[in-house]
Amino acid sequence: MFNKIPKSCLKTQQRALCFPFDLKWKAGVSQLFPFPSVQSCWGGGGEIRGGSCACQGYVMGCKKKKEKNPQNKPKIHLPGIHYVGQMQEGSITRFMVDQLTEGQLEWAQLPAVYDTVVLGEPGSGRTYRIYSGKEEYFQGLKEQFPGEGAAIDEFERLVKSVGRGTMLVGVLKMIPRVLAMLLCRSGLLPRLSPFCRLASRSLKEVVDGLTTNRELRAVFSYIFPTYGVVPSKASFSMHSILVNHFLHGAWYPKGGAGEIAFHIIPVIRKAGGNVFGKAPVQTILLDAQGKACGVSVKKGQDLVNIFAPVIISDAGIFNTYERLLPAEARALPGKMSQLRMATHGEGGFTVFVGLNGSREELGLEPTNYFMYPGNDLDEIMNRYLASSREAAAKNIPVIFVTCPSAKDPTWETRHPGKSTLAIVTFTKYEWFEEWKDEKVKKRGDDYEELKKTFVDTIMQVVFKLYPRIEDRIEYISGGTPLTNQHYIASPKGEIYGIDHTIARLQAEAIATVRAQTAVPNLYLTGQDLCLGGFMGALQGAFICASAVLKRNIYVDVARLKKRTQANDAKKKD
Repeated sequence: MFNKIPKSCLKTQQRALCFPFDLKWKAGVSQLFPFPSVQSCWGGGGEIRGGSCACQGYVMGCKKKKEKNPQNKPKIHLPGIHYVGQMQEGSITRFMVDQLTEGQLEWAQLPAVYDTVVLGEPGSGRTYRIYSGKEEYFQGLKEQFPGEGAAIDEFERLVKSVGRGTMLVGVLKMIPRVLAMLLCRSGLLPRLSPFCRLASRSLKEVVDGLTTNRELRAVFSYIFPTYGVVPSKASFSMHSILVNHFLHGAWYPKGGAGEIAFHIIPVIRKAGGNVFGKAPVQTILLDAQGKACGVSVKKGQDLVNIFAPVIISDAGIFNTYERLLPAEARALPGKMSQLRMATHGEGGFTVFVGLNGSREELGLEPTNYFMYPGNDLDEIMNRYLASSREAAAKNIPVIFVTCPSAKDPTWETRHPGKSTLAIVTFTKYEWFEEWKDEKVKKRGDDYEELKKTFVDTIMQVVFKLYPRIEDRIEYISGGTPLTNQHYIASPKGEIYGIDHTIARLQAEAIATVRAQTAVPNLYLTGQDLCLGGFMGALQGAFICASAVLKRNIYVDVARLKKRTQANDAKKKD
C-alpha cells in the first residue's frame, strides 16, 4: 500500500508538498505530497487535505510508517477513531467524505444507545444511557431524570443554539484577517452569535446553573474526555459542538479506521500523487527570501531535499513552529501571535487489549462506556491531576472503554474468534518526563512498573464491566505520554493536539490560528487549525485547501451536492 520514495520524486520539483504527521510516526500517516503536510496526532488532516486538493486537480504524495504486529496477535493498534458523528446519508459531512473516497468508504451505525455513562463502580454504580436522535437524546435524559424536564429543555436549547453558529469558526479563519479582527474587536459577535456568547462560559458554570442534581450535571458533562478539558476549563460552546455532533447517532468505518486512509490514497494517486513510507520530515526548507520552498526528509541514513512551491504542515502547531522551522524563522511576529493562542493538551494513557473469544462469547458491546468513580467530574479530575504519579496510578478518575471489534461488522469474518478493546484515560506528561530521553522499550524497570500500575488499576475496573474477559487476554499493551511522543510526535504526549480550553474558543484566537502562516508558502492543516478529532481534522483540511486554492471549497461542495441530488432525483423519475 505504501511505497518507498522513488528517485524521480526526489529529483523533481513537486507542484505542492503535504507532509502529514510524522517525525517518528509508526502507526499513522506522514505525507509527502506535492503539498507537504505533517499530520498531527490522531488526526487525518494532512491526508484528507491531500485528497481534497487532489479533487481540485493538484498532485500530492504522502509518507507513512508501519508498526510491526508483535507475535502475530490480532491487530489491535487500531487508529484512534472510536466513533464519528454526522455520517448519516444526506448530510454534508457524509457527502464530503464520500467525495474524498469516491464513495468507497462504508460506515456502520452504532446502536441507538451509542454511549453509556457509569457513575460509581460498574455493576453497583448508576448507569445512564445516551440515545441517538435529535429528540430521543433529550427524551432519554428526561426518562432517566424525572422531574428535571425544565433543566434538560434549557440544556437542549443552549446546545442547539450553539450548533447553529458553529460555521462561524470556519468564517473567521477564511475571511481576510483584518476583517476577522475588526469583527472580533467590534463587540458585535457575542451579541449576534450564541456560539461566541457561550464560548466564554465554562461547561461547569452553565450546567451548575441549570440544575442542582449532581448526577444530571455529570451526565450533561460526560463527553468532555473526547476533547480533553475538565468542565471548569472547557468552553460550553466546545462541549455543545460534541453533543450536536452525535445527536443523529454515531458511526464507525467498516473494516476499521485504517480504511479511511486506504480509500483516500487512490484519489491522491489518481491525481498523480503518491503515498510513501519511511520518509520522516526533518525540517522545512526556506529560500533566500525566507519563503518555504520544500522539506528535508530522511531516506535511510541520508537527508534528501524535496522542493515545492506550497508546503502544508499537519504536524501540529508546536512541531511546525518549534521543531520543523529553521531557527531564523522561529521569532517571526505572526508565528508568535499564533503560538500565544496555543497551549499543550493533556497527556493521554491508552491500553490496547487483544482477546481470545468472539463478541458474543465475551459479552462485548459496540456501545462506548465512560466510567467515573463519582458524580463531581471536575473535582475528581482536578484532584487526580494535582496528585503525585504514584497516587494517581491507583486512583484514576475517568476510563473510556470501547470495543472496536464489536463495532465493525466485517471483524468476525476477518478475525474469527478474536476481539479487541481500547481504553483511554488522561495522565500528566510530567509524571513520565524523567524517562523522555530513554529509548523506546528500554526505559527501565521503574518506568515499566509505573506503567503497569496504571494498566492494572484500569483493568480492575474493566473486569467489572466485562467480567468474562479476565482469563481471555492474549495481548495487553499500555501507552504513556512518552509512547504518544515517540509514535505520533505529540510534543507533550497529548492526544488532541493543542488544548481545547475556553481561550481557544474565543473569536480572536479562532481568527488568529489560520491556515496561512507568517512564512510565505507555508500553511497549517489538521486538528490544530480547527478542532480535535476526525471531523475537526476534516474541517481543518477544507479550510486549508480553500486557502491554498484561493477559493471557498465549501461553496464548491455545496454546489456539487445540490447538482448530485438533482441528478439522483432525475434518475428516480
